[in-house]
Amino acid sequence: MAVSSLYAAQKNVETVCDLARRLSAETLVLHVSRPSGGPMREQEQQEGEAAIRFLREGLQSRGLAVQDLLMFSDDIARAIMNTAIEREATLIVLGLTGKNVFARLLAGNVPVELIRQTKVPVLILPPDWHRTV
Repeated sequence: MAVSSLYAAQKNVETVCDLARRLSAETLVLHVSRPSGGPMREQEQQEGEAAIRFLREGLQSRGLAVQDLLMFSDDIARAIMNTAIEREATLIVLGLTGKNVFARLLAGNVPVELIRQTKVPVLILPPDWHRTV
């Protein structure tokens, strides 16, 4: 699971738990930020760690095996793809934040790049989606 923010982690913990159980899968929780300097990097690192911690603890509390990884890269999609290949992932689950179009233009469109470039299936969880039983 590549998680973009604490908001995405909070919105998607139940879905990721359900998927991991159904697939009998171990989960890697991954957050990738663009490298920056000074206080901005510290803030991005703290936000990434919070997102990872929330999702990791949520999955572990439900009895699932979880690994986590925080990375910095200029090419977020490539970092996710390379990690998926290295870890032999069978599915990339991407939790989105709900960024507006302008923010996506500045940051790049990670979901589109993943879909275009990877051979690993990608499941995108929109920020306003919630599971109904």
